[in-house]
Amino acid sequence: MNATTNATTTTATATAAGDPPVRHEPPGPPGSGARPGKGAGRGRGAGGGSVPWLLLAPCLAVLALVLGYPLTRLVTLSFQKFGQPQLWGFQAPESAGLDNFTAVLGDAEFWAVVLRTVVFAAGAVILTMVLGMLIALLQQRVSGWVKTLINIALVASWGMPILVAVTIFKWMFDTDYGVLNWVLSRIPGVDLIGHNWFASGPQGLAVIMLLVVWGAVPFVAITLTAGLTQVPAELEEAARLDGAGSWGVFRHVTIPILKPVIVMLATLSVIWDMGVFPQVFVMRNGHPEAEFQLLTTYSYDKAFVVNDYSQGSAIALLTVLLLLGVIAVYMRQMLKIGEVE
Repeated sequence: MNATTNATTTTATATAAGDPPVRHEPPGPPGSGARPGKGAGRGRGAGGGSVPWLLLAPCLAVLALVLGYPLTRLVTLSFQKFGQPQLWGFQAPESAGLDNFTAVLGDAEFWAVVLRTVVFAAGAVILTMVLGMLIALLQQRVSGWVKTLINIALVASWGMPILVAVTIFKWMFDTDYGVLNWVLSRIPGVDLIGHNWFASGPQGLAVIMLLVVWGAVPFVAITLTAGLTQVPAELEEAARLDGAGSWGVFRHVTIPILKPVIVMLATLSVIWDMGVFPQVFVMRNGHPEAEFQLLTTYSYDKAFVVNDYSQGSAIALLTVLLLLGVIAVYMRQMLKIGEVE
């Protein structure tokens, strides 16, 4: 009784003095030696740090198995002399040091392929982002059923296997039976009957670029459509009241809010478009000509057509390093966005 009276008196005194009342927690069970509130918190935090790693362990193990060994083998081959004799076991692999990289970097054809790959990827990324943004903006201004039809078409295009898409494009751009040549020839003054789009590298790569963009736009458009739903309508309305037009609202309100999404999509598109292989390989019937070579097909030809696995590995490793540079730029941009926010 006296303890209860003293606690009540202490609380009343603290309240009158303007201090927060002292919280009296009930004692723990006899012999526990700890107060329940604090002891329970420490118990949960003690092993909490290892739980995320335990959950990630299966995924990390699969990644190490699927990606770790091939990457290690790639690095090893790039510093060795490894051809058919070494492949069949007639000779042991020999260390080549940096000779493979010296030979690749000193080859003018390699730099022509690098330039062609960069131009191809840049054109595909820009076209993909522009078309994806236009489709996303369009979906904000159409009725519900039209939006549903657009989404169905996007998902159908996105889910189509690459080989099927390549077959369709080969038919559309066929020299003798291509529907595109027939349609364009209906324009007055245009005669493209019998035109071969793959007679020159630039035209052929433009066709392949359209194929890549056609398969990449759905993901970008769907992602940007989801991002546009997060743009506050109040900010757009305030910008219009301040006299901004549609372009001003898009430039000063929509783009800054969507910047993290745009940076992510652009980076992923660069990585994917610089790694294009089946579109070029299948479109050229498994034998891409010199003017159609990109880094992926060039590395493949060096390794499996010329049977110089060392130089093929060196080219592939240089491609990986180039892509890591793209990822580094992406991480830097995301960190800058995080600092601003």
